Amino acid sequence: MNPIAQSLTKQTIKGFLSGSFWSILMGCLVQGVFAQAPKPIVIAHRGASGYIVEHSEGAKVLAHAQGADYIEQDVVLTKDLQLIVTHDIHMEETTDVEKVYPDRVRSDGKWYFVDFTWEEIQRLTLHERTRKGSDQQAFTDRFPGGFGQRVLRLEDEIRLIQGLDRTTGRKTGLYIELKGPAFHRKELSVSMGAELLKLLKRFELDEAADRCFVQCFELDELNQLHNQHACKLPMVYLIGKPLELDKIKDLKPAISGLGPSLDLVALKNADGKIESTGIVEAAQRAGLLVHPYTVRKEQQPRWSDSLDQTHRVLFEQLKVDGFFTDFPDTARRAVDVR
Repeated sequence: MNPIAQSLTKQTIKGFLSGSFWSILMGCLVQGVFAQAPKPIVIAHRGASGYIVEHSEGAKVLAHAQGADYIEQDVVLTKDLQLIVTHDIHMEETTDVEKVYPDRVRSDGKWYFVDFTWEEIQRLTLHERTRKGSDQQAFTDRFPGGFGQRVLRLEDEIRLIQGLDRTTGRKTGLYIELKGPAFHRKELSVSMGAELLKLLKRFELDEAADRCFVQCFELDELNQLHNQHACKLPMVYLIGKPLELDKIKDLKPAISGLGPSLDLVALKNADGKIESTGIVEAAQRAGLLVHPYTVRKEQQPRWSDSLDQTHRVLFEQLKVDGFFTDFPDTARRAVDVR
């Protein structure tokens, strides 16, 4: 028995004998003996992207208004090394680049942000994602808008969120994903991670206590940030395929968290019962945070039959540390009632 439990047991017996049990119980509560585990953080996936075009200014403002703890920024580089907020390295699925720059297409039929300067990109308008052969999910019944929504630079979005925090008295975190670091290194001969750290340092957001995560699917880039650039920010390794559980502990000390897809964290057995795959527990035993992606109203993981069931499994059964969602308002309510 641990010392706190021993002390509690002895004091409880004495308390019953002396009539002071309730005062002892209240003291234990104050000391946190019965404190609840921290609630999972709500991470707005590309903003409130279930309601407004992903990574648009409107989506970020709405995510803030809906109470997201963190707001995600996917970033890529332009030809003139500006970090801009967009999910893909190519442009045609979320912008009107085909109309504005019809002759700037590459031989593979795609337009790439690295081929354009920031000044040129400012002529583009965002629209809801279209499928066009992408491996990204397209939601045809979501907000169709354009109405002049613009591509944001990362520094623009940081200022936006900081301004909203000042006017509301809140503290909203940043959750930045480096998209295609190996591609950018080949095209531009630069380290995306190094460029990001330079920008964050300008905003004094480069310390571990600054409520800023850096995430990436490319483990080499995260390791390089840790080993060569002494990154102090918590870094999250994103995975879309199974990872050997006994290798998770080897991610430390560079990696602070694991970001698995929802389908990797649980499964439904032959009896219809939802079981953990063990990845959450293995990561947490290794001292890693676990932030699965992405919870949506209209699309549940293979193991779930409803949004409520998805939330319940993540919070109560798996006890994840946070999660990405396209709908920050429903996620906020689900977390707050538990």
